[in-house]
Amino acid sequence: MQSAQMWLQAEPGRPRAPTGPPGREGALVAELMSLRDAVEGLVNDGDSVALEGFTHLIPFAAGHEVIRQGRRELELIRMTPDLIYDQMIGMGVARRLVFSYGGNPGVGGLHRFRDAIENDWPRPVEIEEHSHAGMANRYAAGAAHLPCAVMRGYVGTDLVSHTTVAPITCPFTGERLTAVPALRPDVAVVHAQEADRDGNVQLWGIPGVQKEAILASQRSLVTVERIVGELEPRPGGVTIPGWVIGAVAEAPGGSRPSYSLGITDRDNDFYKFWDKMSRDRERFIAWMSENVLQNDHATTT
Repeated sequence: MQSAQMWLQAEPGRPRAPTGPPGREGALVAELMSLRDAVEGLVNDGDSVALEGFTHLIPFAAGHEVIRQGRRELELIRMTPDLIYDQMIGMGVARRLVFSYGGNPGVGGLHRFRDAIENDWPRPVEIEEHSHAGMANRYAAGAAHLPCAVMRGYVGTDLVSHTTVAPITCPFTGERLTAVPALRPDVAVVHAQEADRDGNVQLWGIPGVQKEAILASQRSLVTVERIVGELEPRPGGVTIPGWVIGAVAEAPGGSRPSYSLGITDRDNDFYKFWDKMSRDRERFIAWMSENVLQNDHATTT
C-alpha cells in the first residue's frame, strides 16, 4: 500500500497537471482505494483530524472506520460536532476537540460528549471552542497557507478568555480586530456525491467548509456516493480537483443518517433514537459494538 502521503506522481506518457499548492508540487490525482485502506494509510494515532460536512454530506462511514481501526489520541476538529463525534468521543478516540457548537441537530445535546466533559468517561477530553465564523476563518487561513485570519468577532464575549484568539490593530485604519490562528489539520475527511476516476470530486447542496478543510490539510480523504466517468456540472456545485486530494473511497450511503442531497434522505428518526439511547453508557457500548464495530454502516435503529 502507498505511504500515508499518497500523492501520486505522473504515469509515463501522462500529461502533467498544473503544479499543486505549496508542499504538494507535482501531485496529480487522488488514489481510488477502499475506505479501509484509505483510513489505514492516512489516519494515525495522535493526528489532528477534521471530519467536515454541514447538515448533509457528513462523513459517518469514514468516522466509523476510524473507530473500527482503533485510532486513539486524536484531536478532532469540526465546526458543528454532531452524532459522529459523539460516537467517536464515546468510544475513546478523542483526546481533544476543537469546535463551534456541538449538538444533536434538531433534537438536543450530545450525551457522550457531555459525559466525557463532566465525568471524564471514557476518558478526559480537552476542548477549544470557537464561533462558527471563527472556525470558518481559521480553515480559510489554513487553505491560503497564512498563519492567521483577521475578522470582526469575539469582542465583548466571554469566549475570548477561554479560547485561542488575539486582538490586532489594523495598520491602515487603526480598527481593533480579532486574529484567529490558521487551522492546518493532519487529515481532512469529507463526503461528497461523486468523483470521477481521476479523483476529481463534486458536491452540491448546502456547502460547508469541505473545500477549505482539504486545502488546509496535510493529507485528505473524500468518500463519495459514486464513481462516475465524467463529472456533470451542477448549479452551485463545488468541484475539488484530484491534485489536492490524497485518496477517494467509494462509500454508498456514507453520510447516513445524515443525507447526500439528490441521492439519499436524512433519517430523522435515527437522530431522535440516538438522543434516548446514547444517554446510557451500557446501551451505547452495546449499540456501537453491534452496529459499528461489526458492520460497515450504522444507520438503523
